[in-house]
Amino acid sequence: MTTQKAIKIGNNLFVGISILGLTSVSLLSLFNPQATMDLVRVSLTNNDAISSIRGIYGGVGLTIVISLGYLLIHRAIVAVQFLTLFWFSYALSRLITILVNGPLGGFGSQWIIIESILFMLGATLLIFNRNLTYKQR
Repeated sequence: MTTQKAIKIGNNLFVGISILGLTSVSLLSLFNPQATMDLVRVSLTNNDAISSIRGIYGGVGLTIVISLGYLLIHRAIVAVQFLTLFWFSYALSRLITILVNGPLGGFGSQWIIIESILFMLGATLLIFNRNLTYKQR
């Protein structure tokens, strides 16, 4: 297998795995916002709270998923760039919480690791993609 093909497969796997994860949270949030918040032990006590979770994690999440699907087909590297920033932002937000508010619980601790790994994977793919581009010149 050529290096170019391996990098393309890596890009597709990275974006595909991200799409699957984001789709699952989006659909859960659309159909059962409380189930999403149960993951972090938060009770949604009014319709505004329910609609906010449904809108942000459900609607906006699906918009991101649809956009990533389009980019995967037409501009996979842009999807990788977006997701690298996306996962970095999630991990950074959790790090800020640790610094400002103290240690995370089990859910947050697990996810800062996952988000950091996904960020590092994306950054690695971007480096490989960049090196491949330079070699092709």
